[in-house]
Amino acid sequence: MPQDGSELLTGPLVHWTGPLGLPDFTAVRDEDFSTAFDQAFAAHEEEIEAISSHPDMPTIDNTLAALELAGRPLGRISAIFWFKAGANTNDTIQALEREISPKMARHYSAIAMNEQLFGRIDDLYARRAALGLDPETARVLELTWKSFVRSGAKLASKDKERLAAINQELASLGARFGQNVLADERGWALFLDEADLDGLPDFLRRSMSEAAASRDQDGRYAVTLSRSIMEPFLTFSKRRDLREAAFRAFVSRGDNGGETDNRDIVKQMLALRTEKAKLLGYGSYAALKLDNTMAKSPEAVANLLDPVWDKAIEKVAADQAELTRIAAAEGLNDALSPWDWRYFQEKLRAERYAFDELQLKPYLRLENVIAACFDVANRLFGLDFEEKHEVPAWHADVRTFEVRNADGSHRAVFLADYFNRPSKRSGAWMSSLRTGYSLGEGATPIIYNVMNFAKPPKGQPALLSLDEARTLFHEFGHALHGMLSEVTWPSVSGTGVSRDFVELPSQLYEHWLTVPEILQKHARHSETGDAMPKDLMERMEAARSFDAGFATVEFAASALIDMAYHSSAEAPEDPIAFELEMLSKLKMPDAIAMRHRTPHFAHVFSGDGYSAGYYSYMWSEVLDADAFSAFEETGDPFDPELAGKLRKHIYSAGGSRDPEELYTAFRGKMPSPEAMMAKRGLV
Repeated sequence: MPQDGSELLTGPLVHWTGPLGLPDFTAVRDEDFSTAFDQAFAAHEEEIEAISSHPDMPTIDNTLAALELAGRPLGRISAIFWFKAGANTNDTIQALEREISPKMARHYSAIAMNEQLFGRIDDLYARRAALGLDPETARVLELTWKSFVRSGAKLASKDKERLAAINQELASLGARFGQNVLADERGWALFLDEADLDGLPDFLRRSMSEAAASRDQDGRYAVTLSRSIMEPFLTFSKRRDLREAAFRAFVSRGDNGGETDNRDIVKQMLALRTEKAKLLGYGSYAALKLDNTMAKSPEAVANLLDPVWDKAIEKVAADQAELTRIAAAEGLNDALSPWDWRYFQEKLRAERYAFDELQLKPYLRLENVIAACFDVANRLFGLDFEEKHEVPAWHADVRTFEVRNADGSHRAVFLADYFNRPSKRSGAWMSSLRTGYSLGEGATPIIYNVMNFAKPPKGQPALLSLDEARTLFHEFGHALHGMLSEVTWPSVSGTGVSRDFVELPSQLYEHWLTVPEILQKHARHSETGDAMPKDLMERMEAARSFDAGFATVEFAASALIDMAYHSSAEAPEDPIAFELEMLSKLKMPDAIAMRHRTPHFAHVFSGDGYSAGYYSYMWSEVLDADAFSAFEETGDPFDPELAGKLRKHIYSAGGSRDPEELYTAFRGKMPSPEAMMAKRGLV
């Protein structure tokens, strides 16, 4: 059986003949996906049948390795399709997504429930102690066996059929959920004229002008549902009525009635997830999802989130009193509303620290922040990045870089898609066209980042907020996790780790953005080229945890609702009423909204990635606060010895070992939540 099944199919979706081993994006046609997927499914099924019916006794090579290397054509087609679905979709791709998602679920359910195949894996697992396995192979075998069991391999035939149907329906519903959110985001804009812009800074006016022009409203200004426009508009607009209109549209995505309403989809998904958990013998869907994570149980998540929530609520109460004072002085006698918080919070920041975001913007030019990202990667890990112009990708805005090791050898390809557009879903993410591993013929990584920064008018620089600059560093931290992978097995390559460990490399990387020597070198004024003044750096650092209460409540509310949905033994009949009831029990402040309300909570409902897992950002934050303090303790944020350990045990190790083992190998111990709460300014 060949190690690479690409010869089973033809065409540019499978045979990647572009520069640097990339697909030839100019030859990729949307109408080819459906047939290519069907052929790839069939080819993969043939490979699975050959493994399952192999006449020899199961071995690591003829069963586990063969399984890991099977389906390469399907993997290549999927990689191209899913980045198009997220980053450059259209009606054809969306129709295909609705068609392919349930097919994909059905295909992988059939593999997971293949009795012959599981029998071979089960046989290997039973004999694992006598096989003389290296630690990584032993871990992959264990993870594979558990994955089969958690996917229904031990169920009776009738229950297997029901589980496969549930998986297929969940895939369909998840695709519809994401498309509905995108439709609401794409379909709404608040068009304004010059008289409506009181208080808005120049950078925001330029972005809004570009957004309006892209919607055939030249000469006007558009507030869109992109965070890169929405959040600064809520921060700076003096027009309370316009802030309210924009905010209500933002929090109502997926909750507007009609064809794009997600409320019934959420209800169905929660019921199906609950049924799935029961079929597999778990008390709740959260128990199922957490079984193979660092947290292990909903109770452990509660032990993290509950005390953080209590501290954040205390901080918010104190901040709200101050915001109310400022609002009253400006003539607002009503209670603060969610569309007021950012506006008056910015005034309080200026009052306390003589500092506001507008002072930072000119120093956070996109090109400089990218250069800072690359510089940190070079100082820590010896990586060099060379941009390859004229390499076509899925959109003209996408930039391609070849990544080399310190000795000049090829390490990876990195693609970056920075600007918002109607064809792209909201948010920011990292993914891969190809992961890095050494099994079989091996492969080098092809990694990409997607952002949604507001695109400036032609010829003008893109200026980022501090939060956007952190987002760029965050996603690049994920990218490094993929690019630096040095493992044998594909399934544990790069970000193939437990959900509550995967955010450690990304959140940790954010810390280097504000290292003084990085700011001094890269935070240069977009017009003068001058370095950021030292006193501005000091005021920025002093204000670092200024909005800790707001940011923590906004995030933790979403994490707590996610966990409440999925830790219940029974799915709620009315998820929106459940959300409101839970927020009431939590004593959620009226003036703050969840970062992600249920009808547009894509992390949790547009697929299964972060369901019962949104807490993981905070779980990883406990680790990243402690990890960066290790560098602070040395007095050198680029300490070579510690950077070497960081690379070996965190960025390069993937999921080759248990995450607690990896972290302890790097740091010598596991951390407590106190470091994270101190970092957030909650204690």
